[in-house]
Amino acid sequence: MLMENQQITGIGLVLEGGGMRGVYTAGALDYLLDAGIFLPEIYGVSAGACHACSYKSRQRGRAANTVLQFVNNYRYGSFRNLFTTGDYFGKQFAYYDIPERLLPFDYDFFRSNPQKLTAVVTDVETGLPAYLELADLKTDMERLRASSSLPLLSRMVSIEGRKYLDGGISDPIPLAKSIAGGNIKNILILTRGERYRMPASDHKALRFWYRKYPAFAQALGSRHKVYNGALELVSAEKAAGRALVIRPRSEVLVGRLEKDIKKLRALYEEGYGDAKAVLEKGGEFFR
Repeated sequence: MLMENQQITGIGLVLEGGGMRGVYTAGALDYLLDAGIFLPEIYGVSAGACHACSYKSRQRGRAANTVLQFVNNYRYGSFRNLFTTGDYFGKQFAYYDIPERLLPFDYDFFRSNPQKLTAVVTDVETGLPAYLELADLKTDMERLRASSSLPLLSRMVSIEGRKYLDGGISDPIPLAKSIAGGNIKNILILTRGERYRMPASDHKALRFWYRKYPAFAQALGSRHKVYNGALELVSAEKAAGRALVIRPRSEVLVGRLEKDIKKLRALYEEGYGDAKAVLEKGGEFFR
């Protein structure tokens, strides 16, 4: 059994993306908050990075509520947004109106919290991952938005002269990056079941759409290899006792753009329960 608010060093937290499947991650992170488990270094991809912000700001329930309260508001996410602005998820509403007015985000605590949070993005020019620290969301919100900007459903996000899209294309489970950063052990929150493997696809339509960016098009075509390779590393680290893996125990029936509140709420509860089950048995892992 874990001691609440214990000081933890040398353990990273790795968060997969997955769009609306990320409510599973929100549930797992709320359990970490309830248990007083505060890991010093976090690597988040797409929705994982978004939900990690409320974990770092210590706002229990906020991550899930952002989805559950606004998922059916067209300004949050809709094809109406996509057709009128080029972004499925509304830039102003989702990334600025909600945290600043509708569901206030604690920017001050986030900024003062020494936990290091890194968002994974994909550089469209190179097709390679880039790792952007989120130290102050007042100035770093576009970095967070870039990590969640899905191909076809989002415009590219330009930051300091570079063009970025969703981090899940190039490094969907940044376990290797966390290990390279010095984290001997890692806790992972994944949004697919243990049996899931990404099927092969050449993504011809996507590759044609991004034909002016051949490195990115190539990354899209090899995405399944990168994802399944990351899963092999997860399995190896888990077998060696260096990873605790929190993941759905059954097939996830929530889609990337899911709007069914009952399904989303149930997946949130599943994430909370799975995290509790894994971490209550993981006391030795923290020693």
